[in-house]
Amino acid sequence: MSQKIVLPETLSLQGYDHLLVAFSGGMDSAVLLHMLAGLRETRGITLRAVHIHHGISRYADDWQQHCQQVCDELGVPLLIRKVTLHTEGRGTEAAAREARYAAFSELLQAGEALVTAHHQDDQCETLLLALKRGSGPAGLSAMPPVLRFCSEVLIRPLLSFTRQQLAAYAAHHQLQWVEDDSNQDPAYDRNFLRLQILPQLEQRWPHFTAAVTRSAELCGEQEALLDELLRPELAHLLTHENALPVAPLAGFSAVKRAAVLRRWLMHCGAPMPSRDALARLWREVALSRDDANPRLSLGEGELRRYDQHLWWVRVTAGQRQTHLHWADRHTPLPLPAGLGCLATAEQGIKLRRPAADEQLSVRFSVQGKLYIVGRDRGRSLKKIWQECGVPPWRREITPILFYNDEPVCAPGVFVTRYADPKDLPDSHCWWLNWTGRP
Repeated sequence: MSQKIVLPETLSLQGYDHLLVAFSGGMDSAVLLHMLAGLRETRGITLRAVHIHHGISRYADDWQQHCQQVCDELGVPLLIRKVTLHTEGRGTEAAAREARYAAFSELLQAGEALVTAHHQDDQCETLLLALKRGSGPAGLSAMPPVLRFCSEVLIRPLLSFTRQQLAAYAAHHQLQWVEDDSNQDPAYDRNFLRLQILPQLEQRWPHFTAAVTRSAELCGEQEALLDELLRPELAHLLTHENALPVAPLAGFSAVKRAAVLRRWLMHCGAPMPSRDALARLWREVALSRDDANPRLSLGEGELRRYDQHLWWVRVTAGQRQTHLHWADRHTPLPLPAGLGCLATAEQGIKLRRPAADEQLSVRFSVQGKLYIVGRDRGRSLKKIWQECGVPPWRREITPILFYNDEPVCAPGVFVTRYADPKDLPDSHCWWLNWTGRP
């Protein structure tokens, strides 16, 4: 039976007209790019494409050349990004996906939407893989048509169309595409489903893929409803630093607590935990002894408890041995390990201006006692961190400014008497700002 040709006019772009298309060169993305190129005049679309060169296949260079040729013919600017896969502790599929989306996040511009060619068959495969992992409703909702991505969105306008419909479009328009040789390897889970399992299911139940897609949509609706119902309560619980108090959670049912914790982690940008990880979070972190310093790894961060609150924090190496010379305070000083930079500003931490013979430096530790503004006697840095409520994981990554060998301030925490601007006119002061802090 012939397939009805997909019409580009039916694509929903969620109101976005600046698009970055993920273009692998395969049939799906070739169809998507061709459709969007045809909509530029009628929809006023501004279009760019990006091709990720994984370097896995011996044909990767040929695929790159093909993508460049297609984009040249369509008049679409093409960005090429070569990536290195880090497969430690994960499979090639997961590593390649992570590398792709990391590259997309770097290239996506403000006001621009990332567009991918995922279709109905991909949706079905994703749900079956989620079932294999024992996922709950969030995982079974598979891929939504629009998703927050970085500070913008990711759009999947082809989710309602089957692979066969896209193939019919490609044949009708005589499109050319590349075939990834790895797509025929059933060792990959997704290929195993596509090559061996789904054909049998479709033969037995011809509308199986469409039915599975409806199930994914229904799971997505239930998750959206839970989001709507729990969002106000979560917002009320969160501190301004996205920490979550333990005490109110203890009064929730186990089901509600799990739902709130998952949404909190999503809000923090953490990966979704398994049921076992969620149980360990509550048992080993939230309910640990008061004098304990519990931590549980999750993605690129750790789950911690401090001051009777739960935190998800990105792991950052301590900088205790770091010593930075700041030659010119009018030039921003970049800090290591993604800790932002220190800069002179029009507002911020007010300090006494350094004398001509005082050299500026930044360190992350102090020996001896500190005499800070607002305290009547000297204290160790450890004691000051505790009194000021600075969590343990921030104590070796918070910069401390020095004039010569005298500590001056830790931005946002304390100012020492040595640089106290009290009773000084503004002409004898300056303002320090810590921008891009983690």
